[in-house]
Amino acid sequence: MTEIFCTVDDFCKALPKDFEKKIGVGNGTKVRQRPGKLSLSEITTILILFQGSGYRNFKTYYLDYVCRHLRSEFPNLISYPRFVYLMPRALVALTLLMLKMRGKTNGIAFVDSTTITVCHNKRVNRNRVFAGIAKSSKSTMGWFFGFKLHLVINDCGEILAFSLTKGNVDDRKPVPAMVRQLFGKLFGDKGYLSSNLREQLAEMGIMLITSVKKNMKNKLMPLWDKIMLRKRFLIETVNDQLKNQMQIEHTRHRSPTNFLVNLMSGLLAYSFKPKKPCLNLGFLGKNLSVA
Repeated sequence: MTEIFCTVDDFCKALPKDFEKKIGVGNGTKVRQRPGKLSLSEITTILILFQGSGYRNFKTYYLDYVCRHLRSEFPNLISYPRFVYLMPRALVALTLLMLKMRGKTNGIAFVDSTTITVCHNKRVNRNRVFAGIAKSSKSTMGWFFGFKLHLVINDCGEILAFSLTKGNVDDRKPVPAMVRQLFGKLFGDKGYLSSNLREQLAEMGIMLITSVKKNMKNKLMPLWDKIMLRKRFLIETVNDQLKNQMQIEHTRHRSPTNFLVNLMSGLLAYSFKPKKPCLNLGFLGKNLSVA
């Protein structure tokens, strides 16, 4: 908790006081920005701590754990409705901090997408929170209503890039924008098969490597690339931890903004984890991958 708060507090202090106005946060209406009892760093820290707490409901976590056991750490706690009202203020800070917390590229990267369901399929027509925002689509697990979270990670399980799209967006569409600062080899599943995408990434200095479908001819591939394709379970493990250990997916959202706050705090909570899924390739493996 202390490490997370110190990192968040140092980052928030480095932000300009009017940073929300400079980047255009808000709907154009005048809102009084008077200082509150809880600082921005305290609000952000509580949101991040919730993701790794094991609680499945933020209200229960705030009332039963934070208000009872963290009074000494947060002496100026406010009521739960007031905290929920202030949560959108932390969205920009969470997003900027997540961009700062991204891992370092070393020539090996894995790309994948996972579904973020926001409503049960039987209640799609009655959903008003995400009406016109989320979309229905079909994945390998069936139909869903919501969004897609696209991730790029390195061999140490660190998030290199992320993107959130509607559920009906092709997995290949956000890839070029996510890998602009990467180099080396990018490993993906069959959903990223595309000659146009491969050529586009090649111009950016990135080699896209995917497996082939059953009705396609096999192509000669270096042994190292075949081994790394089999290691794609790493990013699937990261997606599983984000959904089960963190709380990035649930169907109780009452605001699109708070949905984004919950998502970004989940990604940050994962980034703060001391032990992440890792391949332990070593120095020799990294040199072979870049060669």
